[in-house]
Amino acid sequence: MKKIKYCCKNFKNGSKTVFKSFKNEFPDIKQKKKDCLGNCRLCSKQCIVMIGKTEVVVAPNAKTLYKKLKHRIG
Repeated sequence: MKKIKYCCKNFKNGSKTVFKSFKNEFPDIKQKKKDCLGNCRLCSKQCIVMIGKTEVVVAPNAKTLYKKLKHRIG
């Protein structure tokens, strides 16, 4: 899997727990916190991460985002 990027402004929506969980459970997956991912319209309402340079994964809450990412890993 490519690098997972998190928007720091989105941490208040719950993506911070996903970041910490993935860091503990999958230490070999590269993760990066960015100030802004440029998807403010999605980011302000939902949990969001970017995989690689183009793939955006969005979920209504942190638990669903975690499940989507875990499913994506396989």
